[in-house]
Amino acid sequence: MDFFLLAALFAAGAFVLKSKHQRSRIALLGSHLGQYQIEKLMETVTQGYLRCLGEDDPVRREQIWALLAPSEKSLASQFGRFARDFATVDAAQTRVSRLPVTVPYVGQAFPGLTFDVRQAFAIHARGIAEAVANTQGRSPKARAFTVSAELFLMQHTCHWYCRSKAVASARMMARHQTSYALLLDSVSPATRKAYRELTGQ
Repeated sequence: MDFFLLAALFAAGAFVLKSKHQRSRIALLGSHLGQYQIEKLMETVTQGYLRCLGEDDPVRREQIWALLAPSEKSLASQFGRFARDFATVDAAQTRVSRLPVTVPYVGQAFPGLTFDVRQAFAIHARGIAEAVANTQGRSPKARAFTVSAELFLMQHTCHWYCRSKAVASARMMARHQTSYALLLDSVSPATRKAYRELTGQ
């Protein structure tokens, strides 16, 4: 058989396998996230931060911070519950390739090239909760910056799990004009250390 025909058949098969793999992951993650209002709350909080930081009146700014507090707390609480819920998913479905591109089922053959997204979600849950609670006593502006970074890194992990690291990083740059490296530098030191140890990045 012609070499180019074989190559084309192989490429087509790989594409079908990758698409099936990604669809199953999107469906799995969506079925769990769909039980919560995490995405809606995340938009409310991050858009509220932008509005607040653009407000010149200090009194009005304080009012906006106060109005955002319930959404922040609900977001941290809901993501914590989501992480605990997702922790019950079978390990065979939670391995994520450390490689930049999608390699379907790589965890079954080379588990050392993967990490467990359940552990990543647990790291995010702690990071978001601690940033919202402001355990480090940051200023309102610094706190908003850290909470946003924690949320965006969590979003990056979701895309990494469903697609690939390269796709997740490209989406982060397109949507938030933020590189993956800058995102890691912007989260809390505890999150950064735990995340790097888990993902090997």
